Amino acid sequence: MIKNDNRKAQLEAFLIKYLGKQLFSFNAITSDASFRQYYRVKTDSNNLILMDSPAALIDNRPFIELQQDFARSGLVVPQVLATNLELGFILLNDLGSEHLADRLSLDSRVSDYKSVLSLLPQIASIPSSQWMKPYDRDFIRLEINIFKEWLIEKWLGLSVPEEYQRLWYELEASLIEVMLQQPQVTMHRDFHSRNIMKTPDGWALIDFQDAVQGPISYDAVSLLKDCYFTLPEHEFDQLLKYNFELIYKQGLLEGLSYEKYCDYFHQTGLQRHLKAAGIFCRLLLRDGKSGYLQNILPTLDYICKASKQYEQFQWLATWLDNEIIPLVKLKLEPQI
Repeated sequence: MIKNDNRKAQLEAFLIKYLGKQLFSFNAITSDASFRQYYRVKTDSNNLILMDSPAALIDNRPFIELQQDFARSGLVVPQVLATNLELGFILLNDLGSEHLADRLSLDSRVSDYKSVLSLLPQIASIPSSQWMKPYDRDFIRLEINIFKEWLIEKWLGLSVPEEYQRLWYELEASLIEVMLQQPQVTMHRDFHSRNIMKTPDGWALIDFQDAVQGPISYDAVSLLKDCYFTLPEHEFDQLLKYNFELIYKQGLLEGLSYEKYCDYFHQTGLQRHLKAAGIFCRLLLRDGKSGYLQNILPTLDYICKASKQYEQFQWLATWLDNEIIPLVKLKLEPQI
């Protein structure tokens, strides 16, 4: 939905400039977990996608520049057809509407996952770019604390109990080291089932504008421990081993054993899911987006299970089991 008539007029003028005399119509199809809104533009000859990404709120240059980097690496990404960066409009070709998320009930699920995992070496090989933000200690710590700020403090109205405060700082320090110790490669950073599309040209990637150089296990975590879908345990185990063997053969693991890779994988997942659970609450409280509430409990379940694998994180599992998850369930009852 376009929030004001002036924005609608700007959007229409942008489309007329590109399409000329062609008749067109457009309808909102979705927004993502930011300030962006997407529209499908229909003409007599084809369909296009318009990304409305307000320049006052979002720097759109990384999307434009990283699109070229991903494309040069042989990955299928939307083609940029026209831009107005001053207003925040980007016109793209239409990749269709079938996401990996739409195929998860099919018998082809495991083979789909394997073919998608095969993209990770290509992503990893993308050269570092000035448009990639530094994924350093301060940024990783900031991500972890999204959980504390937005889920614990602002949504539940709690604070970290005094007896857990030292342990929380130790958790931050430990996860930061785990993230930085791993081989550092280019990662998509939001490599999950809703951002991967099935097209005639192969699997396509969207929402790559936040790509960074970071831990090699991160994108595999995003996919195999997806906040929007939980794989059956036997399929998860099979795919994690497949992921390891694939990137090991590509020489990306610097001789890491499978056991060490799994250790990195699960602790990286703990960091990612703390961030994600906090972001779902931030989307509700700051941006008025309630559509992610149903994903909070599955994400907390990932955190709980990962915490229970490590003696130093048992306190977090206890806190979640005894206090946080029961309170979250109470908060969610009237809403989902």
